[in-house]
Amino acid sequence: MNRFFEIMLGLRYFRAGGRMATGNRFISVISSISLAGVILGVAVLLVVLSVMNGFERELRDRILDITAHATISGMGSSTPDWQQLQQRIQSQPHVLGVAPYVEQQAMLLSSGSNESTNSGVMIHGALPDEEVRVVHIEQHMKQGRMDSLHAGEYHIVLGDELAKALHVNVGDQVIAVVAQGAVTAAGIFPRMRRFTITGIFHVGMYEYDRNFAYIHLQDAQRLFRFGDSVSGLRLKLDDVFKAQQIAVNIARELGGGYYVDDWTRKHANFFRSIAMTKSMMFLILLLVVAVAAFNVVATLVMVVKDKQSDIAILRTLGSSPRSVLAVFILQGMLIGLIGTMGGIVLGTVLSWNLESIIHGLEHLFNTHFMDAKLYFMSDLPACVEWHDVLKIGSVAFGMCCVSTLYPAWRAARTEPAKALRRD
Repeated sequence: MNRFFEIMLGLRYFRAGGRMATGNRFISVISSISLAGVILGVAVLLVVLSVMNGFERELRDRILDITAHATISGMGSSTPDWQQLQQRIQSQPHVLGVAPYVEQQAMLLSSGSNESTNSGVMIHGALPDEEVRVVHIEQHMKQGRMDSLHAGEYHIVLGDELAKALHVNVGDQVIAVVAQGAVTAAGIFPRMRRFTITGIFHVGMYEYDRNFAYIHLQDAQRLFRFGDSVSGLRLKLDDVFKAQQIAVNIARELGGGYYVDDWTRKHANFFRSIAMTKSMMFLILLLVVAVAAFNVVATLVMVVKDKQSDIAILRTLGSSPRSVLAVFILQGMLIGLIGTMGGIVLGTVLSWNLESIIHGLEHLFNTHFMDAKLYFMSDLPACVEWHDVLKIGSVAFGMCCVSTLYPAWRAARTEPAKALRRD
């Protein structure tokens, strides 16, 4: 019966705000502001973490669309006898695809253009039929196809940003300049080869779209004088999150003598910086929720002061200090619970529709918020992860509950005689 009475009275105080005793609407307004502060604080925190999650997921997916899960190469600058090595790796568990590659830096010049239309590039030699089993570059082709690369025809596929920088399109020609040149009496002359553009891809990451190009594996071997060797083998695995462990196990099965790398090590700085930023943003934006929780303290202190006569009457009728404490704790917990749930709902809705909202604002103000040159992508993805929702909700509700302790303790210490004498 006591518990029912405490709950009923706490709910009544919460609904009535400041109207019961004095008709003072100010307390009710402060209570509404505290509730709105909790809702906005939780929503902002959830939206920011969702954006960080979406950015990390989108970055990972786009990297894995053009980067292999793992690579295995010889200890030297090249890997001979790669055909036998490819067969041995293909028979290993967890391996879904293996493709040879040759990767070297070069410079591309627009055919017949001035000096300003040149760009450094990472040229990737590959066998198109085997490459598409390892990466998803074919899905990102804007023009042409990967199977347009034929040995001896010197065709090339460029990223769209690189094509824009060189002012070229499909059907145009570019000249690849390699630093490995021939020594003559007149000096060192770099090796050059003319290529015809047969395709343009768009991954959505400026780093790859601006600095990456594909040619056929045999053309790359001739251009960089690799002979029959390759730079290494690219692997596609059944579990991208265990790539490092699987690649190391494969190297051990091969007997050692190979250099092993995986996508988590190549791009470790990206994901480490995202994780650090996410943690710092959580701590910083948690201060917004803390400010809202302090508002709950102020609200309940004013409610306790306004209802001192009610508390005195309750104590006179036999209510214990513990019951009074429970009444005001319940009121603060309701503010925290409703604020937290409202913030989660608002933050989730905003996160799910964030890209549409951003595109609408960009259209309205005729601007572009996401520069791919700075942020590696042009969109602002958001991904709501429920463990983040649980963490945010728990912390916000816990802070609101802690904020109720002092006002409730102060209400429980009210002395009936003094309170009634003042009234």
